[in-house]
Amino acid sequence: MEELTLTTPALLFSAISLIMLAYTNRFLAYAAVIRNLHDKYLERQDDLLILQIKNLRLRLNLTRWMQIFGISSLLCCVLTMFLIYINKDFVAVWVFGVALLLLIISLALLIKEIHISVYALKLHLSDMEENLKKK
Repeated sequence: MEELTLTTPALLFSAISLIMLAYTNRFLAYAAVIRNLHDKYLERQDDLLILQIKNLRLRLNLTRWMQIFGISSLLCCVLTMFLIYINKDFVAVWVFGVALLLLIISLALLIKEIHISVYALKLHLSDMEENLKKK
């Protein structure tokens, strides 16, 4: 195995930062959708709206965990760099491994969230298709 240097964990900084930006954008989009659904739900308590609310609750929870694992990965990268700086290379390698595992978990949750998002869009399409059939 090659020696772990300061540049190795530093390479993940830009990737994790971009991922966190994408996660934050998802979260803000969900907040806007939830506010919109809240207003619609106050007007009429439709079963489709209830399904969408449940779906959004699950997606928000997944996004929260994606962010937690992503930030934890970034934190482990910083800790790895510190450990390399103070010449604790053996521990640094293990902490960097943990950082990679946390990033993998975060990305796996993203895949799950994407599948749920597709289901939510299918709900919207089915609603529109029903209205088209009625016309």
